Amino acid sequence: MTAQAAFHPKPETETVEAGIQPKETGELARRLSEALADTYILYLQTQGVHWNVVGPTFYGVHNLTETQYEDLAGAIDELAERIRALGHISPSSFDEFAKLSDLVSVPTNKSAGELVEMLVDSNEKAARRIRRSVQTAESAEDVYTADLLTARIGVHEKAAWMLRSLLAD
Repeated sequence: MTAQAAFHPKPETETVEAGIQPKETGELARRLSEALADTYILYLQTQGVHWNVVGPTFYGVHNLTETQYEDLAGAIDELAERIRALGHISPSSFDEFAKLSDLVSVPTNKSAGELVEMLVDSNEKAARRIRRSVQTAESAEDVYTADLLTARIGVHEKAAWMLRSLLAD
C-alpha cells in the first residue's frame, strides 16, 4: 500500500461476516445512527444545562447533569463504534446529527425548571425511539446491538426519573 492509498476515503459500507445478514446491517446502522444522533444532541443539551443552570437547585442539577453527560459521552463512542463494526460509516457532523435526531438543540437561557423539563422530555423521547430500534436488532438476530440499545433505554429512563424528581413539589 502506498502512502497515498492510506488516505483515500473508505467505502460507504464494508462486508462484515459476523452472522448478521448483510442486507440487514444497513437498517441496523440507520437505527444506530439515529440513536447516536439523539445521544449527541442530548449530550449537548445536558452539558448546556450543566454549564448554565442557576438558582437554588444549582448544586444538585449541576452535579446530576455532569454524571449524565459523562455517561452520554461514553455512549456516543460505543454507538459510533458499533456502526463501524457493522461495516458502515458513522455520522459525525452536526448537520448529520440534526437531520437524524428527533431531538432539537435549543438555547439554555431558561429557568432551572424549564431546563430540567427539557432534559426529561429528551430522555423520554430517546428511550421511546431506541425501544423501536431494539425490535429491529432482535429481528435481525443482532443480540449485541439489541443488548447495547436495551441498556441505553434503561439509562434514559433512569435519567428522566432522576430529573423528574427534581421537579416534584
